[in-house]
Amino acid sequence: MKTLKKILYWFFVLLFVITFFLSIYFRTKFKFVTTEQMIYSFLYAKGTSLDSMKDGFMFVTVRTFLFITIIYLIRLYIIKTNSKYYIKIKINNKLKTIDLLRITKLKKVSFLICIMVISLYSMVKALKIDKYIVTQKTSSNIFEKNYVNPEEVKIQFPEEKQNLIYIFVESLEMTNISKTNGGLLDKSYIPNLEKIALNNDNFSNSDLLGGAKPINGTGWTAASLIAQTSGVPLKLQIDGSGYKGYKESLPGAYTIGEVLENNGYKNYFMLGSDGNYGRRSDYFKNHGNYEILDYYYAKDHNWIPEDYHVWWGYEDKKLYEFAKKELINIANNNEPFNFTMLTADTHFENGYSDISCPINYENPYANSIYCTDMMLNDFIEWVKTQDFYDNTTIIITGDHLTMQSGFYDELMHDDYDRTIYNVIINSKTEITNNKNRNFTLLDMYPTTLASLGAKIEGNKLGLGTNLYSNKKTITEKYGYEYVNDELEKKSLFYDNVLLKHNY
Repeated sequence: MKTLKKILYWFFVLLFVITFFLSIYFRTKFKFVTTEQMIYSFLYAKGTSLDSMKDGFMFVTVRTFLFITIIYLIRLYIIKTNSKYYIKIKINNKLKTIDLLRITKLKKVSFLICIMVISLYSMVKALKIDKYIVTQKTSSNIFEKNYVNPEEVKIQFPEEKQNLIYIFVESLEMTNISKTNGGLLDKSYIPNLEKIALNNDNFSNSDLLGGAKPINGTGWTAASLIAQTSGVPLKLQIDGSGYKGYKESLPGAYTIGEVLENNGYKNYFMLGSDGNYGRRSDYFKNHGNYEILDYYYAKDHNWIPEDYHVWWGYEDKKLYEFAKKELINIANNNEPFNFTMLTADTHFENGYSDISCPINYENPYANSIYCTDMMLNDFIEWVKTQDFYDNTTIIITGDHLTMQSGFYDELMHDDYDRTIYNVIINSKTEITNNKNRNFTLLDMYPTTLASLGAKIEGNKLGLGTNLYSNKKTITEKYGYEYVNDELEKKSLFYDNVLLKHNY
């Protein structure tokens, strides 16, 4: 029994020490990550990059080992040397002598309680759970006042349908371009994409090149995919009955995939990782009947060996190669298509750089961004040489701001806003109002349809606004801070209408 108590005691000591160092890891590596994202990732984390997990495992393991070793050696030294350190304190007017180094049951329990309180408090703060609980107790009616049901909106396509190639680039920011054109760098990390944005349609938050502001419920990949294709953020509902879940991939939403499918388009989603990660496959299958061409599809069709695994599945260089082959086949089907892609090489931590790319920077993440710029530019140039290009619109956007810890810290200043990259190539709608716009990724849904030449009654879908129009976005109407705060709160409309929890 005594041995069991010792084992349990040290088990809990180890558990709380691990919890503490894990919280430190979250604070340093995931400081831009929201509580909702953490919850979502824990629930739907199948397919996570092994490289990302190794970094966290090593961070926590090394520090935990050192801490436990130090505590054990100190304890062993006290026992072996019979060390004593006396202090005298007055208790009930009587002077008592206490040996601070004597190991007693009370001290052991006090030590355990102490590290438990510190570790749990540290984890609550790291995950911002306290703030999240407060916001979930407050309801917002922003959806009731502003949501436009896309299924009830008249959307008219031109007789000759325009194809769509939509490329979500992991963590791609306008921050990476030169200062001259609106970035933070003396010399651009993405010179090709900067040039592409200058010569095509770019919606900007400033007089120069710019992009979308990050907003609650859109700040990680799965949420961004949903926001840009449905005009609504990804919200996780948690109340007194517990976690309500991401039921059936937003059954109440009517997305761009469904709009295009109902207008004769065939939808595809290609990515080099597990499509099931974050329930991305479920979302695209249920909203537009997308054909999912993911990491496992590549193995099943012998594009890569059965045991092949690089980064999140297979690297972006292969993604572009496979995309070229698929696009040639798809274009021969004589039907309009939506070919959506998701890259992964610039995912934190430190990104992935293909061996074919030059090493121009000491920082591996900077090299990854530069490499992505080269490969994506080559892909765009290839598309332009294809017969289907004339009636194809290409959209390149970042999915969210980078979560690479401290990457821009030395460059940042108070009056600079980091924004998410966007460019639209070969749009069928003329751009007129693209500078000094206050907008978010929610606005990409109607804007994408407009770039294909579609006429949207009212120019609003979901919470998004067609940026080609003169209509104000929701953040231009109410102000960015107000909308951002409201989207963090609980929404009964979102719960009942979009998640359909009461049906």
